[in-house]
Amino acid sequence: MTKPKQVTIVEVAEAAGVSIATVSNVLNRGGIRSSKETIRKVELAAEQLGYRRNTMAAGLSRNKTYEIGLIIPAMAGYYGQLAEHLQIEAHHAGYHLSVFSSGGFDPDIERRHLEVLQQRRVDGLICHGLAMGFETTRSIVNSGTPLVLINGWGWPEDIATGAVNLGFAGACLQSVKVLADHGCEAICYLGSKRSKVIDEQRLIGFNAGMAQFGGGVSQEIVDTMGLDIEAFLLDLMQRQAKPVGIVAFDDHVALRVLSAANKLHIDIPGRLKLIGINNDYIAKESYPGISSWDIPYIDQAQMAINKLMHKIGNKAESGEDREIEVPLTFIERGTTKLQ
Repeated sequence: MTKPKQVTIVEVAEAAGVSIATVSNVLNRGGIRSSKETIRKVELAAEQLGYRRNTMAAGLSRNKTYEIGLIIPAMAGYYGQLAEHLQIEAHHAGYHLSVFSSGGFDPDIERRHLEVLQQRRVDGLICHGLAMGFETTRSIVNSGTPLVLINGWGWPEDIATGAVNLGFAGACLQSVKVLADHGCEAICYLGSKRSKVIDEQRLIGFNAGMAQFGGGVSQEIVDTMGLDIEAFLLDLMQRQAKPVGIVAFDDHVALRVLSAANKLHIDIPGRLKLIGINNDYIAKESYPGISSWDIPYIDQAQMAINKLMHKIGNKAESGEDREIEVPLTFIERGTTKLQ
């Protein structure tokens, strides 16, 4: 069986009626501007002829691969949606985004992914703060690869160019205010220590909210790992005669609380008021709907890509903060508000 003949840029140039240099500039994203009509003719000719760029060779020849690596803790939920928006923004910037999962915080998988990205000579990295460790990350950044973090607070400057962080602390602070304003005389935070810095940010906000708005209000902080939600709610209702508020780590934890409360016939929102975070579909479709904080995926993705592009292009960031905080938006539903 004969191997199919590989189409060359010479043939693309002949078909498009332009020079070989113009084809190379268009297909390899060179720095010379071409008209939209020229670009259209070259791309159409390449598509019709079945031309395929050798991206590895092109990247080595110009010391640029137009590839960005992304490492996230998992592919589901928030992480998957964020990866999708980052992929779109990278495409708009002329880059390909290669997405890797650390397999649920597995350091060996994380290390292997970093080695692969090094071998591929990606132009830059975007990594979720939960998916990375300081020393492993430092090993790749020291090779000259710029890194922008997603939800990475307080990372050393010799590792990360900067970070684009969601305002979890502010959301939890405001959650306490909402619950206090709604008459709750006891407010609980149901957290997830497994989520490390994300849980820490929520706790920072919760504690700040209690200090600012929780005068005379009792508080509890409980980790949900292995927690019997029904038993917890029964005990809480017995100890607290007045309305109780719960700030849940996310909407999945909030749904567990809501389901247990419905099973126990606890009046929501009269006796128990509940706020989650992420504004997942379950918050919208549950009954009653779960009050939650909406994630600005598009804004976070745009800011992260823009920050990385500035670094790759060696452009000044015009006084931009090293760590950018992206605020969340409160969506009130039936778990805090009477319909």
